[in-house]
Amino acid sequence: MPHLLLLTLLLAGQAETRERPTVLVVVGASGTDEYEKQFREWSQRWGQAATRGDALYIRIGLDDDLEQPLSDRDVLLGQLNKERQQRQTALWLVLIGHGTFDGKTAKFNLRGPDVSAAELREWLAGFERPLAVLNCSSASGPFINELSAPGRVVITATKSGYEHNFARFGDFLSAAVAEAAADLDKDDQTSLLEAFLMAAARVREYYQSDGRLASEHALMDDNGDRLGTPAEWFRGLRATKAAKDGAKLDGLLAGRFQLVPSTAEQSLSVEQRRRSGELELEIARLREAKKELPEDDYYNRLEKLLVELATLYEADGPK
Repeated sequence: MPHLLLLTLLLAGQAETRERPTVLVVVGASGTDEYEKQFREWSQRWGQAATRGDALYIRIGLDDDLEQPLSDRDVLLGQLNKERQQRQTALWLVLIGHGTFDGKTAKFNLRGPDVSAAELREWLAGFERPLAVLNCSSASGPFINELSAPGRVVITATKSGYEHNFARFGDFLSAAVAEAAADLDKDDQTSLLEAFLMAAARVREYYQSDGRLASEHALMDDNGDRLGTPAEWFRGLRATKAAKDGAKLDGLLAGRFQLVPSTAEQSLSVEQRRRSGELELEIARLREAKKELPEDDYYNRLEKLLVELATLYEADGPK
């Protein structure tokens, strides 16, 4: 019996210390009871998706204790410093609420002191783990310019700081992130790219059905060029419309972020899943460069990557 208890405690300790993805949802100042109700519902959807994906779910804001010694801003900074310790699993930072822009500085409105895009950039500097920042607030467009970096996905509900009306994008994104209907490539999991495309489409449908001019246009950046690609530039899962200056389009990295992985993905260890994502990204980039490579060179490289990827999934469970 003592041995059984010891084994149980040991396994419990391993479960607590193993690395898992983190979904950090920050709910800002709501302003009204109606907005608070909506923001609470959106955050709950993220919590449900995190549970399905075996991710750690942390929420800041919306608690009933407004007498806490630290502001939500300080709590956020402290939590980001903790998240910095992990290296391999993804951090999903989701901002739900309202934003402001005075022509120079974009901010996400928290209870108490706000946080600006520039401040958040400093707080996230040096992060080595995969990172997705999803700012679902109004006036969020400038966050792309500040937060864009290699190996990072940044999504905003608006294309500029001047789209300051209440943004509905966060509603549709929270629903799409774990929705089977958003799975365009039918691989039994919904990527962040697919969720972005579904949410943006539903935003357009909302304004069209309501007979109003759309006051929000979501953008996504995942190649570190500080620009952003609208959902309308995609056909399926590939961006087909070229930017005027020839800048590379986005979507490759966001297509490798899945909050609720398929059964096949779940069978992999953290290290195997990381390598799988790297291989899929290399394959996608190779296909993008196909026209620039000799045919034999292209197919030799592609075969090598596909063989390694297949070997990962054929292994008898995590090693």
